[in-house]
Amino acid sequence: MSLPTKSTIREARFWRIIIGLGIASVFIFAAMYAMQPLLPILTKQFGVSVATASLTMSINTIGLIIGLIILGFYSDRLGRSVFVKTSILLTALLFIPMFLTHSFAVILALRFLQGFVMAGVLAAALAYINEEIHGRVVSMATALYISFNSTGGMFGRFVTGYIAERWSWELSLQLLGIIGVVVFFMLLFVLPKSTNFQPSTETIRKDMEGFGFHLKNPTLLIVFGLGIVLQLCFTGMWTFLPFHLTASPFLLTLDEISYIYFAYAFGIIGAPLAGVLAVKYGLRKVRLIAIVLLMAGCLLTIPMKLPLIVIGYCVICLGFFSAHSLTAASVSKEATHHKGSASSLYLVSYYVGMAAGSTLTSPLWEVAGWTGLALFSASVPIVYVLLIRLRQRKLGVAH
Repeated sequence: MSLPTKSTIREARFWRIIIGLGIASVFIFAAMYAMQPLLPILTKQFGVSVATASLTMSINTIGLIIGLIILGFYSDRLGRSVFVKTSILLTALLFIPMFLTHSFAVILALRFLQGFVMAGVLAAALAYINEEIHGRVVSMATALYISFNSTGGMFGRFVTGYIAERWSWELSLQLLGIIGVVVFFMLLFVLPKSTNFQPSTETIRKDMEGFGFHLKNPTLLIVFGLGIVLQLCFTGMWTFLPFHLTASPFLLTLDEISYIYFAYAFGIIGAPLAGVLAVKYGLRKVRLIAIVLLMAGCLLTIPMKLPLIVIGYCVICLGFFSAHSLTAASVSKEATHHKGSASSLYLVSYYVGMAAGSTLTSPLWEVAGWTGLALFSASVPIVYVLLIRLRQRKLGVAH
């Protein structure tokens, strides 16, 4: 019996890292989006408005944004895997009081705390990959990790929507909590300890100076703004889909609507495909095509025809995740140094867009309905890009 070679050991370690971070990512994104299909139920059960119910999404995102900044600093100083494992366990345990309470205010408080602890995975995962995986395959590892993100969003929406309609929304949260505890114990055995982690010796004040430097960079501000715009429109379209399809003339049940969340599969395919095409045709050109696809998908959902809505959401996911992955990739390209803090700021802007898409689009939904929301979501990203390009041409900036 031959002894394992170094290459075999490295390969095994690679897959342990990818599988470990992958299942952690699936659970975190499932927990993040779990409340979205439940919004119509929450409005009836707790007697709250659509805008108030949508706070279960946006307040979770606010907690996540704060957690990304704070836990990101401590992850650089205390290690990666400990934050991933702790984040999973706390996120799972916070589901317990959520399905036991009869107070909507308590649910909002718990969702805020849950968002904060979720950030432990997101703040540590990419840094963990870059430190522990060989540079030749780090891009592939990152693409696989992002694909797990998309899978988690799809899984969380489908599970809660399906179970809530068949049984109860409380049971759907109980199941997610149990899954989270199982994932935690899996990580104890699967996710290897860091071997290349070097604790940061910089002061937190020095890190904050890095953030300030990026916020003075007009090019990066444009990228951060695009991250906000893309996520705002994408989240808005998904947040109000259950309200649209449970009403006349569709009158669908939540478990029927939950099957539409499989459209996320097009995002899982789109992100790595966009990366390949960007190498051949250029990042900006492929990103613009992706944004046009996002726009077309939103417009396809306007007619009151269910097949067109389903096709529209497939196109939306393909366009959004392609544009998002290329926008995230452009951050490292545009940041000359402090690349880690630049990536953190992009994540913050991305989740600011999510919070806005969950709540700030509520007045638009209530006043203009589905047509108004779809037209807004279709137009804002493409208008943003065109205005930026027009501005750059006037200033004579190469693009």
